[in-house]
Amino acid sequence: MSILPIVTWPDPRLSEMCTPVGQVTSAIRQQAEDMLETMYDAPGRGLAAPQVGVMNRLFVTDFTWKDGQPDPQVFLNPEILDASSTLVETDEGCLSIPGVTTRVARPDRVHFVWTSLDGARVSQVLTGFAAACVQHELDHLNGIVTLDRLSPEDRARAEEAYSA
Repeated sequence: MSILPIVTWPDPRLSEMCTPVGQVTSAIRQQAEDMLETMYDAPGRGLAAPQVGVMNRLFVTDFTWKDGQPDPQVFLNPEILDASSTLVETDEGCLSIPGVTTRVARPDRVHFVWTSLDGARVSQVLTGFAAACVQHELDHLNGIVTLDRLSPEDRARAEEAYSA
């Protein structure tokens, strides 16, 4: 396994739409392992492929490891089937925008589907932190960073804090 360099904003790759993953290969499995090692080293709770310069629809998470209960997960070709209309604002950090935390409003519940590393299609309803985390990582696969979710005034403040 390898710790990969994390791409930081404003790298243009963070604004690009990623390509679907085809067949689950040994290269995809290795990428997922390297991304998990990189995420834990950073230390983060999620990491999307474009954040390590790979433009495919893959991200990794571990919602609970910082609480002492590791549960690494790999998401290939994820999508939201349904989302609640109730939005919750939470503070979000991003490994690609180090040192900046932004307040982002997201649905508090999502019906999420993805392909696992064994090729199975998985469907799960996620709530709370897990819902916010997968939405944040899915944004990366769609070329969206947290700054894109802010009002112009809040974005200007966040960009100023980042460049300071």
